[in-house]
Amino acid sequence: MKIVGLITEYNPFHNGHLYHIQKAKEISGADAAVVVMSGNYVQRGAPAIMPKHLRAEVALEAGVPVVMELPVCYAAGSAEYFAAGAISLFEQLGCIDSICFGSECGDYKVLERIARVTADEPEEYKFSLQEALRKGISFPRARQMALKAYLKDDSLDVILEQPNNILGIEYIKALYKKKSSIKTYTIKRMVSGYHDEELTGSYSSASAIRKLLAYASSSIHLEEEGMFDEPAMSEVLTRLEGQVPPSCIRLLEEMHRTRYPIYSNDFSLLLKYKLLTETSDTLVKYKDVTEDLANRIMNHANDFITFDQFCDLLKTRDMTYTRISRSLFHILLDITNEDMLSYQEEGYCQYARILGFRKDAGQILSCLKNSSSVPIITKLTQTEDLTPVGLNMLSKDIFASNLYESIITNKFKLPFINEYQHQIVRI
Repeated sequence: MKIVGLITEYNPFHNGHLYHIQKAKEISGADAAVVVMSGNYVQRGAPAIMPKHLRAEVALEAGVPVVMELPVCYAAGSAEYFAAGAISLFEQLGCIDSICFGSECGDYKVLERIARVTADEPEEYKFSLQEALRKGISFPRARQMALKAYLKDDSLDVILEQPNNILGIEYIKALYKKKSSIKTYTIKRMVSGYHDEELTGSYSSASAIRKLLAYASSSIHLEEEGMFDEPAMSEVLTRLEGQVPPSCIRLLEEMHRTRYPIYSNDFSLLLKYKLLTETSDTLVKYKDVTEDLANRIMNHANDFITFDQFCDLLKTRDMTYTRISRSLFHILLDITNEDMLSYQEEGYCQYARILGFRKDAGQILSCLKNSSSVPIITKLTQTEDLTPVGLNMLSKDIFASNLYESIITNKFKLPFINEYQHQIVRI
């Protein structure tokens, strides 16, 4: 049985994701696809708009046989760590023949050429990179300049400014460094760009859909205050018909303002409390928190109002909003440099946790069970095969999920569901 691996966030699921699933199987010749999906926090340094079990259910309804969770330390990490974590998990499963990812350029050879340079780091490239960093240029921009100089190709600007291309480069680099036999394919993104915020045809971006859902939520809030009386959510769902699968529409309607939407600002008070317990010296232990950023956080602590406002306040020419947001979530979720080093030394992902599966996925589940070199977890009580490092990683996932669930409980005034109480999704 040939299986293609897909690395996803489904934040939320839309027609472009459905196209990705179908096209990935077609071009790889796979019999089935297995998805590794971010949990309750995503790579851009934010909470997912809806919880992982709900997003997994939508994917399963759309035909994905098995959905696994990418541990939070990688899901909320930089592109390099996000890719390294996902690729290591596919490697350790032992039965993934290929991966397929979406990219803005759709040109695998160009992305592979860049990936090999960033993996091998030839001296000329490394010197240019360090020179740019010493001038205070942000890492993404410094790397872009160094690659252009080394490869003598000004056209790389467009490629290196697009997020899915950057992630694709990191996937290829991770496979290259592991000398992996997993084959790699890319498909060109359909119509909308990653950051596009307006609906376009039948393939709008997740950003555009999140923006529309945010409008519905704000409208309902105004209605509760007696300032708005239009059926905003029904209008939004009508506009989303043709943009997302019908099963997704149903779940969006049923779960709105009971399980979603969740935003960064919902974590504001928790972050403020956490920062009150820290100092500049203690902050630097967290992943991505430099000494300079730690000092800025402490210097501006009294100016904290909301999560988003604080990110805007802290951002500089050499540190982007996303990088700061990601760092703040690392602080909030207790993801430290020491943790990340121990995970890397032990092979990155320490287990494969299944969030959900289709009832007809028996053959795939058997393949995973028989070939995986890491424990397959379907129940959180199944920890007897985990190493101490694996137990630490799982404890971070459980804490992060319970924190997210606490936000749901507080925001929508519903009973708290502990991570141990969440059932695996079966369709």
